Amino acid sequence: MFSSRSFLIAVGVAFLAGMVVSLAVRSSGGEKAPRINNDTLKEIVRERWRVPLSSPRNLPGNGETPVWLVNAVQEATGGSFIIDLFDPGEIVPAFAITDAVRDRKVPAGYTWLGYDQGKIPASALIAAKPFGMEPWAFIGWWLHGGGKELSEKIYVKHNMKPLLCGISGPETAGWFAQPLKSVDDLDGLKIRFAGLGGKAMQRVGASVTMLPAGEIFQALETGVIDATEYSQPITDQALGFNRIAKYNYYPGWHQPFSSIHMVVNLQVWDALAASDQSMLEDLCLAATAFHLGLSEALQGPVIEKFENVGVSARHLPDDMLEKIHDAANEVLDEEAIKDEDFAEVLASQRAFHKTYRKWRNLAYLSKDFDQE
Repeated sequence: MFSSRSFLIAVGVAFLAGMVVSLAVRSSGGEKAPRINNDTLKEIVRERWRVPLSSPRNLPGNGETPVWLVNAVQEATGGSFIIDLFDPGEIVPAFAITDAVRDRKVPAGYTWLGYDQGKIPASALIAAKPFGMEPWAFIGWWLHGGGKELSEKIYVKHNMKPLLCGISGPETAGWFAQPLKSVDDLDGLKIRFAGLGGKAMQRVGASVTMLPAGEIFQALETGVIDATEYSQPITDQALGFNRIAKYNYYPGWHQPFSSIHMVVNLQVWDALAASDQSMLEDLCLAATAFHLGLSEALQGPVIEKFENVGVSARHLPDDMLEKIHDAANEVLDEEAIKDEDFAEVLASQRAFHKTYRKWRNLAYLSKDFDQE
């Protein structure tokens, strides 16, 4: 999965930077360290970035990782590289982050690349592929299967450098006001859905709309939509979905992984010192590990309490999953015909996944096996 070199570098840089700062502020003879005023701080800071987020910092499961990254960068550089985070809408709308980065309105952004689907079709595969790889397999594809290079080749055409900077496991398949009994229940269903999964849902008859996190609850409450997907249980609970839609379905077929990227304006990236580029890449890898571990740890306690709040966790019927799976493959193949970059990324992911499955199916315990 992760390069031990990357983690050792990140930890080493942070440790050494902390030691340097500690020694620098100590005076000889045990005297108190001098205070750092605003003028001194300005001299210390050599890079200061304004970075918009596509998901608010106060959303559990999604908001912790960019905050962790900001602190890690500041610590690793002794306070000389500062990243100021901005929630969706504060300086850039949630769905317009890459536009702002491309045009250098901000130096970088932290976002789910699936929001670029309308203008960069292949971004949807980089962000989440229906019925695709588990998150650790995606990391393998990104680092060792050509995924990083392919993504950079695509985004350089849009004046950006993408850094894998977070990843989580499957989302829920959605929150529904009524139970699902057959594929027919999807026909005409008004649902908030993102990415390629949304196109697959349209293919089976659903009426799909896209909404940012802050607008979903009201749309559910007022009946503008009948159901929604957004993220994992911890995040969806914080958004209040369980107060209205009591049927929470699984598995998260549309996003077995959800990757998060920091995208940096290409001119800003090229102007960075090589050491800063390496530092950001290494700490983004560390942030990816942090995010995956956190997202796995947070979901179980939420699901344990579903019964107490009247939520029913259910599996989608097998015939419905088969129908959606067929629709998803049709969508993927059609998108590949329309866009050369999409076709190249899809072929690369399918080839990697085909080989990876041989290992996964042999090495990992079946989900039906009780490990306790």
